[in-house]
Amino acid sequence: MDNLTHSLAGAVLGQMGLKKKTGLAMPTLIIAANLPDIDAIAVLFGGHSHLAIRRGITHGPIAMVVLPIILWAIMIGFDVWQVKRGKRPEDRLPINRKWLLTLAFIGTLSHPALDLLNSYGVRFLEPFSSRWFYGDTMFIIDLWIWIALILGLFLSLRREKKAHIRYYRPAMLSCAAVLSYINVNMMISVHAVSRADYEISQSIDRHQIKQIVANPVPFAFWHRDIILGGPNDYYQASYSLFDEGRVLDDSTPIEVSKHAPPVLNLQQLRKDNPDLDAFLFWSRMPYHGVVREGDASYAVVGDARFTHPLVGDRFRVKVKLAKDVQFVSQ
Repeated sequence: MDNLTHSLAGAVLGQMGLKKKTGLAMPTLIIAANLPDIDAIAVLFGGHSHLAIRRGITHGPIAMVVLPIILWAIMIGFDVWQVKRGKRPEDRLPINRKWLLTLAFIGTLSHPALDLLNSYGVRFLEPFSSRWFYGDTMFIIDLWIWIALILGLFLSLRREKKAHIRYYRPAMLSCAAVLSYINVNMMISVHAVSRADYEISQSIDRHQIKQIVANPVPFAFWHRDIILGGPNDYYQASYSLFDEGRVLDDSTPIEVSKHAPPVLNLQQLRKDNPDLDAFLFWSRMPYHGVVREGDASYAVVGDARFTHPLVGDRFRVKVKLAKDVQFVSQ
């Protein structure tokens, strides 16, 4: 999920009563909730290499142990530094080292749990396994989650300011609402895939289907973009919780151009192109085509999950082809 969601999740956890356990609890929870995203530095490398780096080692089991301990040590060091300089706020709670470490773990673990919800993918087991896991439940930025968390945080802080003894209740209700909302979205995605799968089973002339993905979309949580098909032969359809019509009736092919493209040997092509290799390592539903510009030919490789115009070319790789490039039979 986006970093605002991670930060709000850490803050709401604090307002649920955890911030009373030790000094520096709130900043620890918020920082820890964002900590695995230190791999975002990979975007500075240029190209698409960051796709093979993001949501990997810093989201895996070793990082889930090491990162909280590093943060815990830094926060203790910061508290000691403030004491020596006489800058430590008098109203701050004393540091409880056991609780501070516990909160660092809670915040850090919340990060991959939220990242799992969308279709981008996360490698939970890196470096022991490079397998990608997908939740296909929430869009990466969800307005309704923002509203629920911000409202719960605001009402909880207002109650606390008025010295209300149960200031934590709005935060707890907010957390419960978000968890329920996530559960509903999970069921919508499962139902969307089941509907598409059933319709496919009733059709004898449809293309061979290797994958079906219910892709969440912004704002309209009741809607899913259904992506289905096989290598280089994907289709997009639309599902709505409030529409009982056939899902696949209006399916359209996902392609680079309207012309039937030659099929490339991508595995051979990626050997000499690190950018393409990184993209295909990340890609779940790759498709490609060949476009010609003047005397040159280019392979354009994309992922069927990310074809919205707002995405642009961020999830597309363009590779110039040599004249002796290999094609495979369709």
